[in-house]
Amino acid sequence: MFNLLAVITSYLIGSLSFAVIVSKLFGMADPRTYGSGNPGATNVLRSGKKKAAALTLLGDALKGLVAVLLALWVQEPLGLDNSTIALVAVAALVGHMWPVFFGFKGGKGVATALGVLLALSWPTALVCAVVWLVMAFGFKVSSLAALTATVLSPVAAYFLMPYGSWVWATAVIALLVLYRHKSNIQNLLSGKEGKIGDKAE
Repeated sequence: MFNLLAVITSYLIGSLSFAVIVSKLFGMADPRTYGSGNPGATNVLRSGKKKAAALTLLGDALKGLVAVLLALWVQEPLGLDNSTIALVAVAALVGHMWPVFFGFKGGKGVATALGVLLALSWPTALVCAVVWLVMAFGFKVSSLAALTATVLSPVAAYFLMPYGSWVWATAVIALLVLYRHKSNIQNLLSGKEGKIGDKAE
């Protein structure tokens, strides 16, 4: 019962779409209505509001971090096993991608995935963050940076995470992020992918 409750709670936390919430607080248009249509920090940045984009990035990462840390905090008192923690990690990302509070139309999960990894294994998250930063600053293409970090995340997890179930959770998270970036992958292959900071049309 507690295992199921932990997973559901994580999904609900993940369902808080900070791109939409922050945009409303700033009196901005819904990020699902312009640019790429993706409710994430990169698309919010296309509005020209850097502060809103930064808050979106922070909020999306923090919800992934909090969802998993909360489960780890109650793991011993409630008798949650490590496989449940793995499911909690995946559930937070699923909530971000298909949020119950926002018509199941969510973001692509990069920031939330980073927050989840930070809670599971900060060295793994650090490796992914460094890869993302190097690629982002080098090529100025957010999706390329995210995809590179995503592909490498299960490899880093294999060497740095303490439990096999958490490594598998990282692999599932990576597959979900790659799936949500399928249009970006097509744009990258065709040379049509936009760069960081491009204005919304």
